Amino acid sequence: MSTPKFYSYPGIGEWALTNRGYSQAVRIQDRIECSGQGGWTAGPNGITFPTSLTDEIAQAFINVDTNLRHAGGKGWSQVYRLYSFHTEINAEVSGIMKAEFEKWGIEGGFIWTQIGVAGLGAEGMRVELEVVAWDPEGDDAEVKGEKEAVGK
Repeated sequence: MSTPKFYSYPGIGEWALTNRGYSQAVRIQDRIECSGQGGWTAGPNGITFPTSLTDEIAQAFINVDTNLRHAGGKGWSQVYRLYSFHTEINAEVSGIMKAEFEKWGIEGGFIWTQIGVAGLGAEGMRVELEVVAWDPEGDDAEVKGEKEAVGK
C-alpha cells in the first residue's frame, strides 16, 4: 500500500515549506493533489504578482503545471478537478480563465468550481488555483519501484 508523498517545488514551494510549514503537492498512488497556486513569481524582495490580471492568471496556470510535474505528473493534461478562487468574478475573469483552458488544451476535460472570496493568502493576490490530477503511469512506476526495493 502506498503512503502519501509530499512535494515542494524549487523556489516558492521550498520557501512555503520552510516559512509556512506546508507542501505544494501530495501524491497518493495515482492521484496528485496540489495546494492553491497563485500567479506569483519569486523576486529579490520575495513573492511578487503581475499588475495585469491576465498575466497573474497565466502565471497561476504555469505554477500549477510546474507543481504537478515536480510531483511526477504530466501537468495540466491529467487534471480532472479545478477549484479557482477569485477576489473578483466577472465576465473578464471568466474569459481569461477560458482562454487559459484553451491555451493548455484542457477545455471541457475536467470539472471546475469557481469561488469568489474576500481575500487570499498573500497581499495583492487575486487568483488561486487548486487542482486534483490522475496519473496512472506515475503510480505504476511507483508501485514497480516499491516491488523492486522489496525484492532486493
